[in-house]
Amino acid sequence: MELGIGIGWRPEIADAVEALPGIDWVEAVAENLCTDHLPDSLVRLRARGVTVVPHGVSLGLGGADRPDPARLADLAARAVLLDTPLVTEHIAFVRAGGPRTASPRLEAGHLLPVPRTWEALDVLCENVRIAQDSLPVPLALENIAALISWPGEELTEGQFLAELVERTGVRLLIDVANLHTNHVNRGEDPAKALDELPVEAIAYVHVAGGVEKDGVWHDTHAHPVTRPVLDVLAELRSRIAPPGVLLERDDDFPPAEELAGELTAVRATLEAAGKARSGSTSRTGASGHGGIAPAASPVESADDTTTAATGTRATDTGVATDGARDRAAVAQTALLSALVAGTPAPEGFDHRRLGVQSRALAAKRADVVAKVAPELPGILGDGYRAAFLSYARTRPMSAGYRRDALDFAEQLLITGRPTDDAARRRLTHWWQDRAAARPPRRTTRLVRAARAAIAGR
Repeated sequence: MELGIGIGWRPEIADAVEALPGIDWVEAVAENLCTDHLPDSLVRLRARGVTVVPHGVSLGLGGADRPDPARLADLAARAVLLDTPLVTEHIAFVRAGGPRTASPRLEAGHLLPVPRTWEALDVLCENVRIAQDSLPVPLALENIAALISWPGEELTEGQFLAELVERTGVRLLIDVANLHTNHVNRGEDPAKALDELPVEAIAYVHVAGGVEKDGVWHDTHAHPVTRPVLDVLAELRSRIAPPGVLLERDDDFPPAEELAGELTAVRATLEAAGKARSGSTSRTGASGHGGIAPAASPVESADDTTTAATGTRATDTGVATDGARDRAAVAQTALLSALVAGTPAPEGFDHRRLGVQSRALAAKRADVVAKVAPELPGILGDGYRAAFLSYARTRPMSAGYRRDALDFAEQLLITGRPTDDAARRRLTHWWQDRAAARPPRRTTRLVRAARAAIAGR
């Protein structure tokens, strides 16, 4: 399936995307689409023959629990609505806690890495199979960027992805920006990862921008694509012609001409690397690597339970044991709690990196809440961000961002803020217009706060 050159469709740049020349397809965040109708812009694009691929961010297929049937049904409904050739998700966990750990459910609001261990792979593979059985089209999974590494990992990223493909037949969505991120943050060689993973399983490729701060690369999707990321794209193209390449941008959207310029740079990189590959193939034979030997298959055909790269025995029964899931639940909950609730860092993690990740999660949470509830920064003014970050330090997210916005507003009102009477009245009315029924104790406290605000008029 050839997709061509595409761009991430976002409501903020919908008009620009429609006007960009040479766009063969777009990708839309699945959770931002309704299951029964599409935004007008996507309807027009589809009428022009532009393929739309839904890109999920909330399944958490690397999590300890089996995938939520309701979330899978929603993703399947979007696939049917879009008549798409495939859907995509991530190799990550996004929530933890709950019954397996007898602890409150925690939401990361972000994609967090799973440990590259055999046991984590067992859990992931079963979750992937469940998802595949629930979806009407093929599934492709994306490698993620990470600021932190799990202790005791047993496989490289390339080996982990190769085993995943071997066991499940899932396709890959390779994000070259994430390979660069992991190079800067975790010292992992992108070329080695590309050599080890099965490039023939690639469904398409992501290209995105980021920024380096204090030696840490932040995969922001809000900055221009850098030359090192394009270099990783060229490395990939030297091995295979990917069926599709897509430019991602999620924030701080530039003018249309800048997006067009980045797409031009992507096309030029692919063309130059393709010509170099063709030249090297004619000089060196079928390998096409310009003198680099083709990567060995990571799984020996003589024994499909042994990994050639490590010699380690892998057991794949098709079902992850309850013990494996319980251990994953405890480990993921401990890590996420350290990141969002200030609990002690689990043993073996880099405390400084955990601090960087924790601050990044809180900042992202503040930014997204400001987007889903723009009235809040409007009411609170310049004090919004400091107030939200203070709230986030002691209030982990337990549901989605819209619930988070309501909980934030409620907490402010309970504690008598904002102190400006007019702002407090506006916040009270905003909360009352949107809040669902709450437990009696919390409702009583909020009613008292609301009465106090009205009395202060």
